[in-house]
Order: sequence, then structure tokens, then C-alpha cells
Amino acid sequence: MSRTMKLLRFAALALAAGLAFSASPAQSKEFTFSEKANERMARKLNIPVFFALPASARSAAPINVNTTDLLIDFKHPDAKGSAADLGLRLIVTKRAGMAQRLAKSGLIQTGDLLLTFRTEWGGAGAYTNIQMGVSHTGVAYVKDGLVHNLDNPLNEEYLGARMRGDLTGEHYGTLDYLHVIRPRGLSDAQRANLLAWATRISTNAKRVYPSQISFNQDYNAPKYRPGKPVDFVQRLGQVALGQNPAGTIDMFCSEFAWSLLSLRDCDPAKSGDAFKAGGMPACVHEPMKPMAATGDFVFSRSRNSYAGLADGPLLVIDALKLPAAERTKMLERVFVANPGSLAKLSPGHKTISEAMAPKFEPLENYYRGAGAGVLQSLKARVISKAYIRAIPENYSPTSFLINALLPPDNVNRTMDYVATIVIE
Repeated sequence: MSRTMKLLRFAALALAAGLAFSASPAQSKEFTFSEKANERMARKLNIPVFFALPASARSAAPINVNTTDLLIDFKHPDAKGSAADLGLRLIVTKRAGMAQRLAKSGLIQTGDLLLTFRTEWGGAGAYTNIQMGVSHTGVAYVKDGLVHNLDNPLNEEYLGARMRGDLTGEHYGTLDYLHVIRPRGLSDAQRANLLAWATRISTNAKRVYPSQISFNQDYNAPKYRPGKPVDFVQRLGQVALGQNPAGTIDMFCSEFAWSLLSLRDCDPAKSGDAFKAGGMPACVHEPMKPMAATGDFVFSRSRNSYAGLADGPLLVIDALKLPAAERTKMLERVFVANPGSLAKLSPGHKTISEAMAPKFEPLENYYRGAGAGVLQSLKARVISKAYIRAIPENYSPTSFLINALLPPDNVNRTMDYVATIVIE
């Protein structure tokens, strides 16, 4: 593995100590707002406004849980008074015992996506800003009273000692923030299926990785092809079932998560013959439509429109409904590299951010024109089509978060934002 890849894997900067709280008996709580807590968390997070999320992205399910963790309704200070109610739901927790508390409270459920959130990426340039600080995707499952994680690479760096997958691997043990994204409408049966698949894969991780499932380091080379069978999902099922298909399937982290969720309607105890057959098992269903580089939501705003891989900050800023001049000024911030923020990046991420900057220059014109006047909008559509032709449909780590930015009644929205875990 190259030095740059190691840096990309291991880099997680320690943040200054924030809120301190004593262990008190668990009590029923909801996410609440207070000016004092908001000021403290604004200093601690220190994120640009486009790393926050509109209230419409949140899961509509009521949250009232028994926990000793702090539940804070954070509102970004740069969006005060906005109808979008821009901010984050924060679960402020201690690292010790975190997996047990989050399982007991129900704040994390089987099938949830755990997105690594690097606040230090904010303001470091177009590449990190458009990723909205998200660098990795894992899948959560609850078993034996603990929240477990399942990630590709299926190794101890992510799954921890003896492949326990209890959020103690080096990756999770050095993180400070995680976004929790929940697939919409998962039934008890689907969660049971996902638990069974995750258990099979984690139990056999040392046997199947990297000989049968390996890690794809090229996030621009997804296995998905529009109109083609998702045979890579079938292959993942075959490996999990111990059918030992020939060859190796390589997946990047979010591709692995997307594939695992595609198995939610398949009961592994009953699906063996279906996965042995030549055709695609009928129970395999994609959890989210893969995204093109750019979407059409800001142009049509219909219930059938969709977002693109690069649309995250654009959708957040669009939700603020700013006057034209203010909107343009805020959009420009997405493409500016603040030297102080750039200096916080690991050497590997800094190199990538600087190398990618010229490639994002046309995207700035797309951002400026999308949702603007007729002429600007037409120019933005031309730029959009060029990006779509150049970049394959994909499911990047950030795409799950972007999907949740669509309006709640959009037919393509299949994800909800639950909360952001702040680990102390």
C-alpha cells in the first residue's frame, strides 16, 4: 500500500476538548437547543455553513430516548433566521462505552450508514468542500447489546482486534465525528436480514478478505453500469453464503455499503438456491439510485428530479433562499482554499485537494448558473452535461448524505439524516 493511501486511511486530526459532562443516570431526552451550547459547539465544529444540513434532511421519526449522552440541536450561526433551519443534530458522547450506549438508546439501528465526517476539511478547497467533509462509509448493525460496524476494507484497521467490529478499530478509534444516515422505511424483517448478512460477512472476514472481497482504491471506477444487472451484489451474497465463487470482487467502502443494503430483502437462510442460479436473485433491490456527477433538481425542482455527486453544498446553499448577490458570494466560498484550513489536512489529502482544484473550475460556473437566470441556467446545463458524460454514475461516501438533501416528498429520496455523533 502506498504512503499516500496509508495517510488517507489513518489521518484523523485530534480536535480540542469540547463539552464535558458527567455520567448521570439515563433519562428521557430529545435534541434541544440552547444558546450557550450552540456557541460552544460552533467553536468546536468550526465548519462552513455548507457542511450543515437543512431541517428537511432529518428523519421525521420522533426521537425521545433514554441516554446519558447529550443531545444538542445545533444551528449554524451563519444561517440564523433562515427558513431552512440549517444545522446538525449532535449526539455528544464519550468514546468509552459508546457502542453499548448507542445500541441501548436506539440512536443507531441496524442498517444505518456511518459516514466519517472530517470537520477539518471545511474550507480547504473545492475537493474537500464538495465532499462535505465525508471520507468513508460503514454500515451499522446492532447485536448482543452493542453497535457494530462493517466496512470494506474488512481488516483490523476498521473492524478492530479479532474483527469484532465494535467501533474500536483504529479508524473509528481515532475519529471525532460520524454522520448517521438511515435508509427510509426499513422493516423489522429487512433489518433482520441485514443483521444476518453482516454477521456472516464479519464472522468470515479473515477468510474472504482479500481473497474473495478486496478493496478498490479507485472511487471513480464503480461496478455499477446503468441498465446492467448488479452482478457484484449477487457475488457479495455468494461470498457471504460460503458459495466460494471464482475470482475476487473489489469494492470501495461506499460501494460495499450500497451492495450490502441491496440485500435487505434477501433472507440468507432461505436464499441460497437463488444466489446459486444463473440469473439475478429477485430479492436484490438497489437501496438508492446511483448519482451522475451533477443532477437536475436545481433546474426542475420536480418530485422526480435528482441530485448529483457534486451537488451537496449547492443544495445546502440553495435551501437558504438567499438574495442573488449573497447566494453568489456563498457559492464562491465552496471553491476557495483557505490556507489555514488547507494546512490542517493530512499530507495525502492536501496533495489530492491541490491537484483536483483545476478540475473543479468549470464546476464553479455550474454552481453559479444553476438556479439563476435563464441564460446562466442554460450555461450551467451545458457544463452539467459535460460532467455527466465524463464521470460514471456512482455512490460515493457523500452520496448518501446528498440523497437526504432532496425534499421529503421526492421519489428519489431514500435516505434520512439522523444525527452526528461527536466523540470525546
